[in-house]
Amino acid sequence: MKNFLIHLLLPHHTNNNRAKLLHHSSLLTLILLIFGITFIFSSFSKNNSSVLGISFSITPQELLVITNQKRQDAGLPALVLDGSLTQAAEKKAADMLSKNYWAHIAPDGTTPWFFIRSSGYEYLYAGENLARGYTASNDVINAWMESQSHRENMLSSNYSDVGFAIQEGNLTGEETVLVVEEFGRRVENTPEVANQELVPQAPVQSQPISLGQSPSPVPTRPITPTPTPVVSLTPNISFQVAAYKNDPLINKPAAQKNIAFIVIVGILMLLLIDMIFVQRRGIVRLLSHNLDHIIFFGMILFLILLITKGGVI
Repeated sequence: MKNFLIHLLLPHHTNNNRAKLLHHSSLLTLILLIFGITFIFSSFSKNNSSVLGISFSITPQELLVITNQKRQDAGLPALVLDGSLTQAAEKKAADMLSKNYWAHIAPDGTTPWFFIRSSGYEYLYAGENLARGYTASNDVINAWMESQSHRENMLSSNYSDVGFAIQEGNLTGEETVLVVEEFGRRVENTPEVANQELVPQAPVQSQPISLGQSPSPVPTRPITPTPTPVVSLTPNISFQVAAYKNDPLINKPAAQKNIAFIVIVGILMLLLIDMIFVQRRGIVRLLSHNLDHIIFFGMILFLILLITKGGVI
């Protein structure tokens, strides 16, 4: 066993003075093994998400409470969770997953406003925030608050209602969690425009970060919405809201990241050991790129440590 480990891990005359794991054939086998594990994970998780899947805990109630806390801190009235906007958010999330796109405007030109109106919500103002890859409600809200355009949506006095959808699925080749937030203010919520003629505005251009404005319809003169008093951070909800949580036996993203981390660290350690042995024993090699390899794998390790799959638009 001792001789086997020496042959495998240390420069020795039995392995041509280079650890067997650093030979090209061994590295190729290791790479193929990693790809094989990734493929098995992906195939297994599709039908066994309770065993191998994405571990996350995000609920509409948590998102609502945290959002309203941010608004209350800014001196704004709380938003009310609306059934029609929730339905619109669910339709938008399902549409992105079924058509495999990550944008406010679908490839066929469908806008967020279509989902809002088709859910029975006639709006004066409407807006949308999207997020993907986050596993906790607080992380989603913080990501939106750190983006100026998303923050403007969340802290806009134009909105009185909100709806959320959280859906897990494969998007652009990656297993992820989508979070859709739809904002709105119904036309009837502003008495001043009840008897005014509404005129349509030009179609919205595909500019995802500027969707906080109302595309259509808009009143013929500016409206100053009547402020509503600050309400409880957990208002009564008159419709059924599902809790979106998943706690599989194995967290797939974390497992994949840990495997990659262990492999890269192992290769780096072997390269360092190899370089030390070569220098101490005065071994002469025609080609030796240990330092280059260490820098290369070190950069990969740095990226693995920094990588985050979360994103907002």
